[in-house]
Amino acid sequence: MNPQAKKILIVEDSPTTSEMFGAFLSGAGYGVRQVDTGRKALAATESPDFDLMLLDLALPDMDGIEILQELEARRLNLPSIVITGNGSVRRAVEAMRLGAMDFIMKPCSLEKLGQSVESALARRALGRPALEGGGEKAPASTSRGPSGFLGQSPAMQNVFTLIERAAQSQASIFITGESGTGKELCAQAIHDSSSRRNGPFVALNCAAIPRELMESEVFGHRRGAFTGAQTDYQGAASRADGGTFFLDEICEMRLDLQAKLLRFIQAGSFKRLGDTTERFVDLRFICATNRNPLEEVRAGRFREDLYYRLFVVPIHMPPLRERRSDIILLAERFLNDYGAVEKKRFRGFDPEARRAIASYPWPGNVRQLENTIRQIVVLNDGETVSQDMLPLSLRAAPRSERSILPETAGEAGEGPGAPLDSLLIRPLDELDIMAIDAALAKFDGNVSRAARALDISTSTIYRKKQAWEKRQR
Repeated sequence: MNPQAKKILIVEDSPTTSEMFGAFLSGAGYGVRQVDTGRKALAATESPDFDLMLLDLALPDMDGIEILQELEARRLNLPSIVITGNGSVRRAVEAMRLGAMDFIMKPCSLEKLGQSVESALARRALGRPALEGGGEKAPASTSRGPSGFLGQSPAMQNVFTLIERAAQSQASIFITGESGTGKELCAQAIHDSSSRRNGPFVALNCAAIPRELMESEVFGHRRGAFTGAQTDYQGAASRADGGTFFLDEICEMRLDLQAKLLRFIQAGSFKRLGDTTERFVDLRFICATNRNPLEEVRAGRFREDLYYRLFVVPIHMPPLRERRSDIILLAERFLNDYGAVEKKRFRGFDPEARRAIASYPWPGNVRQLENTIRQIVVLNDGETVSQDMLPLSLRAAPRSERSILPETAGEAGEGPGAPLDSLLIRPLDELDIMAIDAALAKFDGNVSRAARALDISTSTIYRKKQAWEKRQR
């Protein structure tokens, strides 16, 4: 984003913060004006000169939410980033409902500020289409990067409430939910809203690390502790000291290591492999799984005592099919963000594309939706996403959420319950695309894993997808 001619209004009553933000943004080439009260802010916004507003929610004369409400009543399209120091996710969500593009917590790094400003200005340049069924604006993410964490559905509003309450405590948190629902984003949001937000957030995926290396990854090791241990290694537990330790897919951890983890949680201390020194750390545990943890306990794959030690504050991340009012909201956010990244002109979806996206079951949840929108942006050009730009699996979406085979409208005998031979008697290139789309959906958009499952190269997937899309135009 070229900052030239971009003007930013900073509404902040703390002289130190205001001067720091102002100096940083001025040094980056932006035009800056600073005010310290809500009344001055409303007076300044009478001028159409500003491209963005940085708004502190706690002002001496009025609440920042009141300013956003006034701007909405005046139908003033001034993008804003709200700044809050009270750790209230709920207030930030309320601000985003009123049109704020993002929120940042005090204290924040200047790098984070710069990223948020650049992203907001990029989305403003592309335009932000209204949601289906109303003029409500899409709230922005509580996380970094284009893959936002947001939602207006009752299910997600409940999650936001739980995050706000859980963040204020030091209790262990157990997040459950299907793959792709945003469990790590939830953990990050809790950390960012907590008193530990200035400390490290260390995430460890128990399913991605070989079992024989897991103990070393968690606790670390001394040189010579085992074959190949050529240097001392600081494990995740040490790196998370003073912050939050997030154990993703914890039900994949082997039972003997679960016993050591339980002792660590109870005592707050551990020993590295090959070491006799007891190490004490201060951290907060958050864990997650895509399984039913109680069923894992009953099956003997997860320790009951560890389950009750960790399962203090449970948070369930709903699958996308249970928060359908968020689908278009998320799709538009991903389209705006990836359009900016890829320097594309997309501004929204046509009615047919919106219906197809909203009605698809999304078995891979938000991760699959995000990867699908990115694929659309990368492989296509234009201002509006049309139905023929969608992957075949979306254009011929099945009525049954369990079926991955598409039905062809208007052709007898080809519904979800049709004989298999009638579904398979299709042009070979169409069958290829059906198989590729089904594999991408199964593996959450991971092209390498889909290619291995189909026994083809990743370049073959890209080539066939591009050829198919060209034929459909």
